[in-house]
Amino acid sequence: MMPEVIEAAERDEPPGEPEHGLVPVRDPEDVGDPPSVAHSSAVMAVGTVFSRFTGFLRTVVIGAALGTALLGDAYQAAEMIPYTVYELLLGGLLASVFVPFLVKRRIRDADGGAAAEQRLAGLALLALAVLTVVAVLAADRLISLYAGGYEGRQREVAVLLTRLLLLQIFFIGVSGLSGTLLNVRRRFGPPMWAPIANNLITMAAGLLFLWVAGSGRTPQTVTDAQLTLLGLGSASGTMVQSVLLAWTLRSAGFRWRLRLGLRGSGFGEALRTAVWMLLYIVVAQAGVLVTANVATRAGGRAAEEAGHAVAGSGLAAYQFALVVFQLPYAIIAVSVITALLPRMSAHVAGGRRDLLRDDFSRGLRLACALLVPLSLGMLVFAVPGSVALFAYGSMTPDGARRIGAVLTVLAVMVVPFTLHQLLMRVFYALGDTRTPGLIAVPAGIAQAATAFALLRFVPARQVVVLLPVAYGLFYVVGAVCSSLVLRRRLGGMDGRRIARTLVRLHLAAVPAVAFGAAVVWGFGHMHGDRLPSVLAVLVGGLGGGALYLGTARLMNVAELGYFTSLARARLRRA
Repeated sequence: MMPEVIEAAERDEPPGEPEHGLVPVRDPEDVGDPPSVAHSSAVMAVGTVFSRFTGFLRTVVIGAALGTALLGDAYQAAEMIPYTVYELLLGGLLASVFVPFLVKRRIRDADGGAAAEQRLAGLALLALAVLTVVAVLAADRLISLYAGGYEGRQREVAVLLTRLLLLQIFFIGVSGLSGTLLNVRRRFGPPMWAPIANNLITMAAGLLFLWVAGSGRTPQTVTDAQLTLLGLGSASGTMVQSVLLAWTLRSAGFRWRLRLGLRGSGFGEALRTAVWMLLYIVVAQAGVLVTANVATRAGGRAAEEAGHAVAGSGLAAYQFALVVFQLPYAIIAVSVITALLPRMSAHVAGGRRDLLRDDFSRGLRLACALLVPLSLGMLVFAVPGSVALFAYGSMTPDGARRIGAVLTVLAVMVVPFTLHQLLMRVFYALGDTRTPGLIAVPAGIAQAATAFALLRFVPARQVVVLLPVAYGLFYVVGAVCSSLVLRRRLGGMDGRRIARTLVRLHLAAVPAVAFGAAVVWGFGHMHGDRLPSVLAVLVGGLGGGALYLGTARLMNVAELGYFTSLARARLRRA
């Protein structure tokens, strides 16, 4: 739907006088689009939706199995480490360097890039094997790095889970490598669909753990055998995903042959072009490290102050809320980016800064037409929605409310987060990775300083609730700096029209927000936890959504009208 909506908006917003003279920093084809290559594909979009949905269900199951107290915190720390290590040492390179590099080799090399691909595969598999072994042996030190506040049995649990989950590094890498080579072959569906198998297997492992161990497990009462069942079950999901992608890659014509020679490969040149992209990745992963340390230490302090494990005061509540927060962006904003990036790159190639500016403005306004009501709805329904979705098994209603409290703060960051991501794509269209890398430094400093200040000055139980402020500052500072740079480079960013649209969208949502808040307040007086929460979300969400659509139509909000008109047209055809 998104390409059609953008085309409809473009027809109603004819460009002004052409502004020529835009010069890319370097060929935009040399710049990847982390975390994936942006191509418009219905299969890719549907696969992303299903992958995110099953990923969300996986989070719910893990929450029910482990809760948000000390055991849940230990699992979240253990699960975070392999993905962070992989992304920092290899994953970022695959996305930002080797996709565009391999595409060019397929065009220019006599063998269609086969030798370059096999060299990459051989070196990557060798590096992954070594990295996995070293990481498993260093699990204790990695826990000290990411969760230095853990002590006693919680530390033992975290180290055991980390050793088991670090086995995933090799299979995460095989999945990433296979996905990279499939993207080069313009096979975008399998990398979007394969994670569904991973999510389903991890859900099964979580449910099996819940059946074997029962609910309410703590670090003191859970056994190593039960933890091994959960850890190996989670790791097996990643293994199955990697096998599926490797098999799909073979069926696409790739042959796995070990070739380690680097002479004449061109990899050195590819890496040199990615130095600034790597700086961005390092800063972002440093933010993950700071967040993990602050959250785990806050959870430990809260438990010490209360004399028992306090649900929702550590890393687990933050990670669960983050999964929900990222859903609207993953489904809506990624669709906008998917449709816009090739267009923006074409405008750069043509030297048309006016068209590049118009596409950025149009994409942001169209995304916000859906994201603004969703972010405000998240703000209103965060707590009852979290109780309705998470309060099962080991997840207590209080722990679910803590997730909702974190999500309430995160909801404010939806638009700044999306703005930052779209601005990054403008830089990528310009072939510029240096500026995003430099901008990430002050943004990362702001995030880290705020997170450590929260740990120092805020009561331990409230640190995780306010931690999204530090997370959001990275994107706010990044968006402000990026806007200033691009405003000068593009002769403006259509800021007045964007601001006017955002104001109108928020005004159109006021009746819906008032209605939703009233419904939450009313059902909050009912007896019980889950049923009132479910009713509040259903009644408030449906009624608020209808009010938003009606108010936006009365206010003639064009950006939303493109979506509703296209939806009506498709329904009539159906």
